[in-house]
Amino acid sequence: MERMEGNLIYDYLVFGALILGSISVAFYGRFSGPKEKTKNDYAFSSKSNMFTMMLSIARGFLGVRVFLGYPSELFYRGSSMWEILYGMILAYPLVCFFFVPVYYSLSTTSVYQYLDLRFKSRLVRCLASGTYVFRSILNLGVTVFTPCVALKTVIGLPYWASISAIVFISIFFVMMGGLRTAILADVIQLLVMLCCSMIILIQGTITAGGVVNVVNTSYHNDRLNFFNFDMDPTVRVTTVSAIVGQLFMSLSIFGCQQNFVQRYCSMSSQKKVTQTLMANIPIMTLLFSSSWIVGMVIYANYADCDPRALGYISSIDEILPFYVEDKFFFLPGFLGLIMACLFNGAMNLLVSNLNSMAIVMWEDFFFLIPAFKGISEKAQLYFIKALGAVCGLMIMGIAFVVAMLSGVIEASMLMTSATSGPLLGVFLLAMFCPPANWKGAALGMITSHAIVMWITFGHLTVERPPIPLLPVSVDGCTNTTFSPNVPPLPHHTDPVWTEDFDVDPVVNPAAHDNDFLTSIYLVTYMYYSLFGTMITVIIGLLVSLVTKSDEDSYDEKLVHPWARKFYKWLPGKKTCFINMEQSQTNPHSVDCEIYKPKTNKI
Repeated sequence: MERMEGNLIYDYLVFGALILGSISVAFYGRFSGPKEKTKNDYAFSSKSNMFTMMLSIARGFLGVRVFLGYPSELFYRGSSMWEILYGMILAYPLVCFFFVPVYYSLSTTSVYQYLDLRFKSRLVRCLASGTYVFRSILNLGVTVFTPCVALKTVIGLPYWASISAIVFISIFFVMMGGLRTAILADVIQLLVMLCCSMIILIQGTITAGGVVNVVNTSYHNDRLNFFNFDMDPTVRVTTVSAIVGQLFMSLSIFGCQQNFVQRYCSMSSQKKVTQTLMANIPIMTLLFSSSWIVGMVIYANYADCDPRALGYISSIDEILPFYVEDKFFFLPGFLGLIMACLFNGAMNLLVSNLNSMAIVMWEDFFFLIPAFKGISEKAQLYFIKALGAVCGLMIMGIAFVVAMLSGVIEASMLMTSATSGPLLGVFLLAMFCPPANWKGAALGMITSHAIVMWITFGHLTVERPPIPLLPVSVDGCTNTTFSPNVPPLPHHTDPVWTEDFDVDPVVNPAAHDNDFLTSIYLVTYMYYSLFGTMITVIIGLLVSLVTKSDEDSYDEKLVHPWARKFYKWLPGKKTCFINMEQSQTNPHSVDCEIYKPKTNKI
């Protein structure tokens, strides 16, 4: 696409300046404040205030995929996915009152150490840790790829160059600092992204004719399609699947994922954690919804002249950078700011997660190897940073294949849902099912992974109709529709239409004529997290009841207090709880027939 050379120079300058500014944050974090001498210094950040932690937690969930992907989702598919916000909001109080009380009473570096303490099994701990690392690598591959779509569209930067730059700068961050640096970068990036969104909203609302016209245009063209209670499980997303599916995904992310629990445990009190999470609900709602409102504004400006139908863009995810390039030609450097915002957004999110992944891999895998026992704290810190670099290289490989899926939101939701269930299920077993033992937990997770992965691969390989796109129009296109930055339409060229522009989004192909397996494969991925959780809990509890023994005793604080009280009312022989503090001062207070505090080798 031809562009004004003067504006292009400004964009490059702004883009480069912000990238250098982000790199300077790493230096600031490295050479200011307390030095990181141990792995705990690297893993936790006790100096962060409540507001900073709130923004960092929000930033950890609302990444660059939200900024770039949801505007295109509303433009071409409507607002159905917007309703996953309900599931997110429901997850916050559940995490506050059911997960945090258990975590905060423990002094662990990795959240998956909790499973080791609860089940006395390295196998369960490693399965959970491996699930987290696997999910993070897949999701971060999507995150890294997301800004590369815009960079290629606007400035022609090839995927390999932008992906490599994001990953290697992130590795540099990991080498320079730990969680404190990651939190600082999160906050700065979130504020810049929010400012960019506000500028787009204000300018776009003015050019579209005001707030009323923006809302009416989206409403009358079926972009605001809320409250669809269709119970057909093959529909991509409905109100029911958005609430249920996202609730289980959010519980798995906020309640069982290292990078979030790491932030909770960095706060000075459990009360502050609860206050932070509950205060984060309006912040999350505002930030999440702003991306959808940006989509409404962009649609209002292009409702009668769709750039994709004309061939200006090839992917739905390119609509936001195209809009900025088209409508902000009068503001030199703003496009460069948006590009830097996307680049830094992916980079900062990658830094934060590499920190957590490296900690988990060290604590839950390598530190358990006898050869690494007894090494110094400084050596552990160096090894953790090296693991972060290795994870970064694996993520870079995943990013190169993400483009095969239909859009960044589609790829992200599929990967998150497919891996959330087993992880959430094993934590629910540990916290709320007192009879659960390591045999049930391990077999439940393995079975759940096998079934959900089988369904996922079947979903990707089965022949199914393309995801329907809402109708668009080019009836209002003229040579003056777009700015001077966009080349005019040739007079002799008619819009090129493809089949998916005329698909009715309400009609979803049913699975009535398919066999049983194909019907399962056609179920929307929004339910995968629910399936995985239920399989893990049901299989885990049944196996635990069959294999129950006196050796299943454990410290009572590892189970939620409410679950302990309810368990006492149930009939039958009970699993023995041990108060470790009392047992250390008075061994006779332990009334279990057999108590073996050692960890199982399995």
